[in-house]
Amino acid sequence: MTTGTAYPRIRQVVLDTTDVRGLAEFYRQLFGLVYRPGDEPPPAGEPDPLGSDWLVLRTPEGASCLAFQQVEKLPEAAEGWPAGPVPQQLHLDTTVPTVEALEAAHRRALELGARELLDRTDDPEEPLRVYADPSGHPLCIFVAP
Repeated sequence: MTTGTAYPRIRQVVLDTTDVRGLAEFYRQLFGLVYRPGDEPPPAGEPDPLGSDWLVLRTPEGASCLAFQQVEKLPEAAEGWPAGPVPQQLHLDTTVPTVEALEAAHRRALELGARELLDRTDDPEEPLRVYADPSGHPLCIFVAP
């Protein structure tokens, strides 16, 4: 690195979705994130204008992490991904420390609406599972101590 050079820093990953609030809720609950102040869901029965446009999730410590923006349509990853009609453009790699934690994350992901694309939990070197989130984005959860 050259001293004095200002490098861009990644602020957050932005995911396109046809359901901004729904996808934000999926990742909020899956990863234990919090909404950026002002992006929280409105009281039940109230309009949710932000939930149909743009939302940001942060870590509990306040660092921006994921954002979601509304699009009209979105192709979904299919079984067998990354092969298939929808190419590998971007996906999220996440880790858990143990196979037991992978199983817990698996149950939580399915309960929240993920669709399993690949089960490689029997791989002795790198157990993992691949999912499509509720909007169809690929998401990997693997064991990395």
